[in-house]
Amino acid sequence: MKRLIALPFRKSLEIAYQSIRVRFFRSLVTTTSLVLAVAFLCYMRSCNDFAQGLLNSGDISGYQTLVKAGYDVSLGSDVIAASAKQQWIVTLSLLVCIVGIINAQLMSVTERFREIGTMKCLGALDRFIVRLFVLEALMQGLVGSVAGSFLGVVSALISSLLGLGTGILISFPWLALGFSMLLSIVVGTGLSLIGVIYPAIIAARMQPVEAMRLEH
Repeated sequence: MKRLIALPFRKSLEIAYQSIRVRFFRSLVTTTSLVLAVAFLCYMRSCNDFAQGLLNSGDISGYQTLVKAGYDVSLGSDVIAASAKQQWIVTLSLLVCIVGIINAQLMSVTERFREIGTMKCLGALDRFIVRLFVLEALMQGLVGSVAGSFLGVVSALISSLLGLGTGILISFPWLALGFSMLLSIVVGTGLSLIGVIYPAIIAARMQPVEAMRLEH
């Protein structure tokens, strides 16, 4: 006879939330690494947004300020793009973040052998186990990404005020900052989901008897 268990999505969401609460400090560590990576990404983009806004103001003193601050701009240019060095640094930080998430999720699977085994003995299908891990990662990813994007923008604002002066407030790049924050949130949430795929598959494929027998 086929094992069947059909829980509503809301119940799955509740179980995932309770799991995060029970393992709050481990979840906090995982989320913190994501916060820092997203904050760095948003910080780099937001700094360029503030510089771009100052350049678009057309003020010659703003142009001189950008040159003194080390931005690669020439007279008559209208675009400030991230340098290759900045792109590589951001990419490496995001890769490190993915590795950290995968490692944390694998440790979470190890700690939850008996829990997973119990759910499978009660009739939980593989896709139900995967759904729980994905929902947990989605919650952590959204919270961490939103917090990281706000932290990145605030840090960029302070840094730009110190480095470029109050001129950035005259042509404040609201739309550009909003796009940078949205992009950072999407990237951070995507990283969290990518990082949980492999651990979730391992947990789902675990045989109930083996899961109940393993000690941790």
